[in-house]
Amino acid sequence: MAALPVAWAKRVARRLNAWICFADECGQTLRPVKAATWAPRGRTPVVSVTAAGGVRVSVAGMVCYRPGERSRLIYRTMLHRGRKGEQKGFREREFAGLLDATHQQLGAPIVLVWDGLSTHRSAKMRALIASRPWLRVYALPAYAPELNPVEKVWSAMKRGLGNLPARTAEALLEAVKNRLKRMQYRAHLIDGYFAGTGLSPPAPTRP
Repeated sequence: MAALPVAWAKRVARRLNAWICFADECGQTLRPVKAATWAPRGRTPVVSVTAAGGVRVSVAGMVCYRPGERSRLIYRTMLHRGRKGEQKGFREREFAGLLDATHQQLGAPIVLVWDGLSTHRSAKMRALIASRPWLRVYALPAYAPELNPVEKVWSAMKRGLGNLPARTAEALLEAVKNRLKRMQYRAHLIDGYFAGTGLSPPAPTRP
């Protein structure tokens, strides 16, 4: 996994006629993000939530583009109910599964750009990457979330969950999926997230 500027990854993607895909992970608990709301004058709005326990929805996502194609958002979720011994977070096997599903959906080589998370740099992950000839991987600079458009996906998702009083793990998972599915069908939003990081969004060849 080479630590090179994003411009290098873009050049490799052009040479291979590949999709360039940015990846990242995030999590959401039953404690919702605070958001502005309406209430009668003089009465502070109160949203009752269930925040106890270790319930968490983890999400691994990728935003993908190639000139002339519609931008894509592809993701996987993992539900943690706070049970003893339960896996907490995505590991190499789950990341590899997401990469394989993305490759199958896009039908072309992938140039992957992600951060330096320890799981991304492990010996097991390097072996999984090496076994996939259609994959090239580049690392973002350290402490540079502004360069990853997936960060903007998470920001929009969490805003959409503002003040949400999810009571159960299942309700939280459904809400997270609902917000992400909405974005999947609005490619112009993903284009905007690319542009927000200084990257040129794809230019479709047809409406």
